Amino acid sequence: MVEGLHVVGAGLPRTGTRSLRAALERLLGGTCYHMSTLRERGYMDVSTFTAAAQGSRVEWNGVFDGCRSAVDFPASAVWRELACEYPRSLILLSERDSADAWWRSADATILEKRRQIAAGLDTADEVERAWFAMTEALFTKTLGSDWDNPETAKTRYERWNSDVRASAPADRLLVWRPGDGWVQLCEALNLPIPDEPFPHLNTTDEFRGDKGLSGSVAQDE
Repeated sequence: MVEGLHVVGAGLPRTGTRSLRAALERLLGGTCYHMSTLRERGYMDVSTFTAAAQGSRVEWNGVFDGCRSAVDFPASAVWRELACEYPRSLILLSERDSADAWWRSADATILEKRRQIAAGLDTADEVERAWFAMTEALFTKTLGSDWDNPETAKTRYERWNSDVRASAPADRLLVWRPGDGWVQLCEALNLPIPDEPFPHLNTTDEFRGDKGLSGSVAQDE
C-alpha cells in the first residue's frame, strides 16, 4: 500500500462525497479527509487550503496525518497538487448523472448555506470569516468567480470533470457516480467487496436539517 493518501478525490462537493468518506474509511481504515473533517479538527487547516487554492505551495503531510484518503472540498480543489504529492494514489473523480442534477443538489445545500453565512458576515467571528475566505478561494478556483450563476456554474462543473478525465493518468483514474456503489471502487483498490450496503449519507434534506435550512426538497445526495 502507498504511504500517505491512497485515494485523492477530484470530484466537486455534492457528488456523493460524504458517502464516499464512509466507504473509504470502511475499506482503507484511517480517516478520509472531507469538509466535515476540517470542521471536526477545529478548522486548523483553513489557512493551508486557502493558500493552496490561491496557488501557493504548502506542506501536506501534517494536514493528512492519520488519513488514508481525501474527497470533497477542500482537498478536491487541489487534487493535482495532492496527486503529485502522493504519486501512487488513486485519483477518484466523483460526479453526478448530469450538471443539472449536481446544481439542484448544490444550490439547495452548500450554496444556500454559503449565502446564509454571507448575509451575516458582518457579525461573523474570526473562524467563520476565515472559513468563508477559504470557500471563496475554492469556489473561484473550481467554478469561477461567478459560481452562483446556475448556467455558469453548470458549465464550469462539466469543464472541471472533463479536465480531470483529460489530465489524470488513465491508469490512476476512476470515474465514479453515487449509484455505482462498491464494485468499481473495490476493483480499483484491489480490495474485496464488503458484504453490506454501500453507505448513502447526507441527502439534501439531511443536509438542510443539519444546517438549519428551512423547507424540504426532493431527496438528493
